[in-house]
Amino acid sequence: MATAVSPPPLSASKRHHLRPTLRIKASTSINLLTETSPSKSTKIHSDPPPKFSALVRIRSLCESGDVAGALRLIQKRSDKDAFFLDLEEESQALGVLIQCCSRRKDIEAGRVLHRLVAGSTELGDNLVLNARLITMYSICGFPIDARSLFDRLKKKDLVQWNAVISGYTRNESWQDAMLMFSKLVCDEEFKPDKFTLPCVIKACSGVGNLGFGEGVHGMGVKMGLVFDVFVGNSLVAMYGKMGLVEAAVKVFENMSERNLVSWNSMMCAFSENKCSKDSICVFRSLLEEGSLTPDVASLVTILPVCAREGEVESGAVVHGLAVKLGMSSNLMVNNAVMDMYLKCGLLDEALILFIKSSEKNVVCWNTMIGGYAKAGDVLATFNILREMQTQDVSVQADEVTILNVLSVCSKSVELLRVKELHSYSIRHGFCNDELVANALVTAYAKCGATSYAESVFSRVEMKSVSTWNAIIAGFAQNSYPAKAVDLFRRMRRLGKVMPDRFTIGSLLLALSYERSLLSGKEVHGYILRNGLDRENFITISLLSLYINCSDPVAGRCLFDQMVDKSSVSWNAMLAGYVQNQLPHETISLFRQMTSAGVQPSEIAMTSVLGACSELSVLLLGKEAHCAAVKSHLTDDVYVSCSIADMYAKCGCIRQSQSLFDRLKVKDVASWNVLITGYGIHGQGTDAIRLLEEMRRSNVHGIEPKLEHYACVIDMLSRAGKFDDALELVERMPMEPDVGIWSSLLSMCRAYGQMDLGEKIANKLLTAQPASAENYVLVSNFYAQSEKWDDVKRVRGRMKECGLQKDPGCSWIEVGGKVYNFIAGDEQRSESDEIRNMWRRLEAKITDVGYQPDTTSVLHDVEQARKMEMLIGHSEKLAISLGLLKTTEGTTLRICKNLRICRDCHNAAKLVAKVVGREIIIRDSKRFHHFNDGICSCGDYW
Repeated sequence: MATAVSPPPLSASKRHHLRPTLRIKASTSINLLTETSPSKSTKIHSDPPPKFSALVRIRSLCESGDVAGALRLIQKRSDKDAFFLDLEEESQALGVLIQCCSRRKDIEAGRVLHRLVAGSTELGDNLVLNARLITMYSICGFPIDARSLFDRLKKKDLVQWNAVISGYTRNESWQDAMLMFSKLVCDEEFKPDKFTLPCVIKACSGVGNLGFGEGVHGMGVKMGLVFDVFVGNSLVAMYGKMGLVEAAVKVFENMSERNLVSWNSMMCAFSENKCSKDSICVFRSLLEEGSLTPDVASLVTILPVCAREGEVESGAVVHGLAVKLGMSSNLMVNNAVMDMYLKCGLLDEALILFIKSSEKNVVCWNTMIGGYAKAGDVLATFNILREMQTQDVSVQADEVTILNVLSVCSKSVELLRVKELHSYSIRHGFCNDELVANALVTAYAKCGATSYAESVFSRVEMKSVSTWNAIIAGFAQNSYPAKAVDLFRRMRRLGKVMPDRFTIGSLLLALSYERSLLSGKEVHGYILRNGLDRENFITISLLSLYINCSDPVAGRCLFDQMVDKSSVSWNAMLAGYVQNQLPHETISLFRQMTSAGVQPSEIAMTSVLGACSELSVLLLGKEAHCAAVKSHLTDDVYVSCSIADMYAKCGCIRQSQSLFDRLKVKDVASWNVLITGYGIHGQGTDAIRLLEEMRRSNVHGIEPKLEHYACVIDMLSRAGKFDDALELVERMPMEPDVGIWSSLLSMCRAYGQMDLGEKIANKLLTAQPASAENYVLVSNFYAQSEKWDDVKRVRGRMKECGLQKDPGCSWIEVGGKVYNFIAGDEQRSESDEIRNMWRRLEAKITDVGYQPDTTSVLHDVEQARKMEMLIGHSEKLAISLGLLKTTEGTTLRICKNLRICRDCHNAAKLVAKVVGREIIIRDSKRFHHFNDGICSCGDYW
């Protein structure tokens, strides 16, 4: 065995700075490497191993993650035990170790290495090592230390500049990255290269500084760097984030070379700007291009696009591709696929994937919980949460989990669960998260626990506008409008936070519920002063406020001023007209909407059908039905019920029955429509038959409400069973409303119960003193008994209140045109012709037994005047015009705003007999089908 040569001695000063270098013969080196165990006779020398084995050992330790072991090796200073390295190899070893610290984010070891480099005369200015140290500090999240090191360097090249700029970008210190880039450009010693520009472009994107980004783009063009694939990719991403899709497309199309990141960046740019179809198109082009294979980033970029657009077919194709490429087991891909299926409504498919997943992280669990929560499935949401907590001990619910679960808690029965989630959040410190605190406030408000909602709110130390919005919206949306308004005023008094558009939207909702028009107008002024009227949903909220406050004229002015009328605004205005009983305006606006090319929605369709029902205009109703069919809206249960209701209220109960029979799903509303339809048409037997069918279909168990009691009381009153009716009033769990008192008073008038009637009349006027209809009803009660002094007294009170009686009005639709008549109206051009027609009719019906019933004229006038007033009743005028304008055999369909009087009822029966036609009159209570001298009501109305 060759004898090793001992190294020459080194001075103390030299040993202090650098380990001695050992020169060994090749043969010795080979023997040392290959010899495994020396013989007993062989003398074991204490000579160190060959120099390159130390570097290999350090690399090996770094690869295995043993940073401490590698650091100990390189720190050894003893001549006897040292691993001797020359300058180049020590530089390499330090570089390897620094990179290892970066990967493992081991800042403490990194600082030790920094001291070793800085303390070495030979390595202190090493450009590569210093660049790696700067990068290490940046990766570990210490950009200030990286910059401090850079500023202390005596020697610098572009690599160090790039390392600092890249570090700032990595740590999202966008402004610092841009300032550093500016210094580099101004320094003029070095020119930016293809590694510099992507970092600064990303910084421009992060801070949203388009001008700076375009300047960097221009510099890249001048320097010829724009053709580099990395620079191009960063430009595509920047323009995409800033909403300049066309600019991103232009860069992408002009790239001489594209890698997979280029395609992914373009897909992402389209996705971020809601250009979903374009994003899917780019993905398809990537597949067709063929030279590149989609990676995880490609799939997790395109799958959310499919989810957002409901493109379940495309999403399934991407899922299949993930399986084919062996990426379906990747957690990010698997979660994205599940999320896609959930958002497309395919919960079972997502659940199958979830069950099959061998590895589940918190994102996986949150995806499933969030999917079921958005679907409104409370039970499934909590079941998955329970499984997460019990089956997977490695995963714990986080803030996102709590937010997802709280979103599904919206009823009082879920209050206990909200409390449990609240307790969990307190234990894990989640209540310090603003979003969690806001969600707890909202959940408590939805569950009716207002005291808990305020308690959570009060514990939030730094209340942002979002926190105020949560509490105000929580109360406004859950039937506590007064509390919401009070909180808004408190927010304004404190003055620490200014309300935003969401605050104002919630406030308008609360004022709308309260029907506080004056306060609403004040808020409208605030909106105009602060430029919030440009927000579409604020304008729609204002529109709803005016409509709910019974000021549709102001609402229409606001609507007409809207430049961009969305479907929601049309719907709000149409529903408002129906709500304020303006059917003509509803139909007119609906026609205006369709003329403007706006596709009618379910809400718009139910509104116009409701208007047709109120006017009882069959022809217009049929047109609306056709429009619903053409717009594919008839599958909607509300639309189908509205169509059936329209036919019933236009006198076509058989068509209503036919539509009901064709319904795939019959809910309570559809049964009610038909039962009510048969009831108002006087076909009680059919109504009872349907009720029995409804009970057999298990639609039952309804808790009686005020309207149910009102119906029973009205029925007993009409039958003359006053004692039973009054007893039921006494037993009611709630106070009787004006509808019940009105029913009782009408029956007192019909049966001559004057003493009882006077008591009820007083209760009626006390319950609702601002209703003209109530005063008229009481006045008619006294007039029936010819108590004219009491009539004058009641009408005097009515006048003092500024109320006016609605005149009797009837209308008839002929040839698509609606003709209106008011009692005593003689202003029409056909007035003489109409009156002459009635005189001829009156002569004919007198021959078959008609005798005018002047008791229907509730005025203190002479008998002759009463006879004249009977002739001017609006339904008689409508019948006369109908006979003049239609051919023989045509059914006349007439509507009246008040209940038909006894005289007109008798006359209509006989007119139908003498002219041989069916006459259908719908008054304020029911339909009357007159045929051959008989009425469907059996003279009972």
